[in-house]
Amino acid sequence: MPRWLPRAMVLALALYAVFQLGSWAFHQLIGLLINVLIAFFLALAVEPAVSWMAARGVRRGLGTFLVFLGVLIAAAGFVTLLGSMLAGQIIKIVEDFPDYLDSVINWINGHFHTELRRVDIQEGLLRSDWLRNYVQNSATGVLDVSTQVLGGLFQLLTIGLFSFYFAADGPRLRRTVCSLLPPARQAEVLRAWEIAVNKTGGYLYSRGLMALVSGLAHYVLLEFLEVPYAPVLAVWVGLVSQFIPTIGTYLAGALPMLIAFTVDPWYALWVLVFVVIYQQFENYVLQPKLTSRTVDIHPAVAFGSVVAGTALLGAVGALIAIPATATLQAFLGAYVRRYDVTDDPRVLGHRGPRPGGGAGALARVRGLWVRRPAAEGAPSADAEPS
Repeated sequence: MPRWLPRAMVLALALYAVFQLGSWAFHQLIGLLINVLIAFFLALAVEPAVSWMAARGVRRGLGTFLVFLGVLIAAAGFVTLLGSMLAGQIIKIVEDFPDYLDSVINWINGHFHTELRRVDIQEGLLRSDWLRNYVQNSATGVLDVSTQVLGGLFQLLTIGLFSFYFAADGPRLRRTVCSLLPPARQAEVLRAWEIAVNKTGGYLYSRGLMALVSGLAHYVLLEFLEVPYAPVLAVWVGLVSQFIPTIGTYLAGALPMLIAFTVDPWYALWVLVFVVIYQQFENYVLQPKLTSRTVDIHPAVAFGSVVAGTALLGAVGALIAIPATATLQAFLGAYVRRYDVTDDPRVLGHRGPRPGGGAGALARVRGLWVRRPAAEGAPSADAEPS
């Protein structure tokens, strides 16, 4: 046996053990790493406001606290108003449900010549095994729901804490990172940081514009249908559909449909049709245009980045994919060498002559068409002069 073989085997086993340990630690900490990543992008989003306040003599810690306090007050007020509205509408639905049920039963009896009664349907529903099993499963699932709610609150607290420190101690964090790098690299890091702040702000600006357009469009529809609480519902649709990825559209459209159902069941269908049509308009027309202008990336690149981000990190990846891609594109664009483009017509989308030197088929037909009238109008060589 060679002398180096035992040491090589020990080294290979040690590297394998370190790899397994690192993989286990990464999978255990993946939740924390995602929260830190979200907090970092949130800190980049509030960085312009905090820097603006710091430039006017406000300490960064106090400025960050004021920004977060304003966001928290606005969110709490909106949730409180929405919750009171939703509670009132649910009570109205419960009170009016017997009338809806009677109208449905009368329609069925009139069209299908049946003799259904609301009392029989209620008794059959109360005595059904389905309702009993549903109540039992709901009772056992209360603990799971409570655990998920507490976990979500703890996750929000973790994200808020990290984002606060990232925003308040931004200069100190940049100095710490730059102290580990040579001067030439420090300039690149600071430039990348500034690009990330600008692109994240541009992304939020585009999302805000789309939320405004979406809210106005749905407000016009809800006012036309005379659905109550139209302004609040419009704000709900605009915010939820734009700032909650993947399922935000469905959550945003469900609440207006529920409120419209209390007015008229057909109104709920009209709201559903409008939500589907507007979503297609937003996905294929509005979002690519606004994103390409504010974040300065191609619509196809923006769509592909969202798909890739969703595949890698789920909803979080869909939310941060566009600003991350825009930051990377802008940073790498400074180091890609570009050349002057030739004046070849094919660059502009025009087809030039073929490699054999002959003109295209269309050019040849045009030439024959021009020469034919000239040949018909010219005198023949055999004709005698008059």
